[in-house]
Amino acid sequence: MKVIIGSDKSGFTLKEYLKSTLPELGYEVEDLGTLDPNEAKPFFVVAPVVAQAVAEGKAEKAILICGTGMGMSQVANKYPGILAACCESVYAARMCRAINNSNILCMGGWVIANEMGLEMAKAFLTTEHTQGLEEWRQEFLKGALVKVQEIDQATRK
Repeated sequence: MKVIIGSDKSGFTLKEYLKSTLPELGYEVEDLGTLDPNEAKPFFVVAPVVAQAVAEGKAEKAILICGTGMGMSQVANKYPGILAACCESVYAARMCRAINNSNILCMGGWVIANEMGLEMAKAFLTTEHTQGLEEWRQEFLKGALVKVQEIDQATRK
């Protein structure tokens, strides 16, 4: 699976760690963010590039990292079809996929240590929408996703 990744200066260290570790787990990683911390791109420059790439189907999922993850999440969620989730735990990273079908995981380089970030990324990348949930909840969440998509379309007119 191809994963797009990006960060600003604050998320650079965690991004570099994930970029070097995820290929060992079989993921193809494309970095569309800051490549040099001395020539850092701000979150509001990186998030649009990554979100647009996911929206265009260049990758199924992406990971964005800034200081807290919140700025990246706010900007990425402006793009049609993007469901970016700012998470601070493995549980939240898993559930943003299982419950909300998020396609971009946002994390904070000031908040998340490298190993925790890797565990969060693995949970995000390996969990499918409604995975592990009761049948009634799966049906409810599939319907909820349709409603969220309808809201997204209605608010973009």
